[in-house]
Amino acid sequence: MASRVALLFLLCALPAFVAAGRLPKNQFSINKYLLQGRVFCDTCRAGFETSATTYIEGATVRVECKDRNTMEVRYTMEGTTDQTGTYKIRVNEDHEDQICDCMLVSSPELGCNTAAPGRDKARVTLTSYNGVASEDRYANAMGFMKEEAVSGCDEILRQYQEFDE
Repeated sequence: MASRVALLFLLCALPAFVAAGRLPKNQFSINKYLLQGRVFCDTCRAGFETSATTYIEGATVRVECKDRNTMEVRYTMEGTTDQTGTYKIRVNEDHEDQICDCMLVSSPELGCNTAAPGRDKARVTLTSYNGVASEDRYANAMGFMKEEAVSGCDEILRQYQEFDE
């Protein structure tokens, strides 16, 4: 009977002892996240991507992580989009208890350099303590707006309305 109790205790307690022996959360050298997203030009001023949307090369984005309690900025890193409007920012540390956002900084496109309301920021999770096994992290697309909608947008937006009815 005593051996069964000891075995049961060992089976229940062993995982806790193993977990307690792991490295402190902020000392992982292998925690590297590849944060990716896209920056678009809202050519129809629709507030979302359409078939007329173009993607901006050379746009600057920033990832910023803030302390959850004080809202003090604890981490910041910038990146630039490639020819497909995609940015990739390598984050070499875990931001477990911080609030992290990607945000638009600037667009090199004249006539499309005003951040679209509600599409100027994207919340991201930069921790391994959330069940996500991959190092890849994806942010929602962010966009700038054209000063005036390009021709053909009325027809494009009408097509979206047809799906709604």
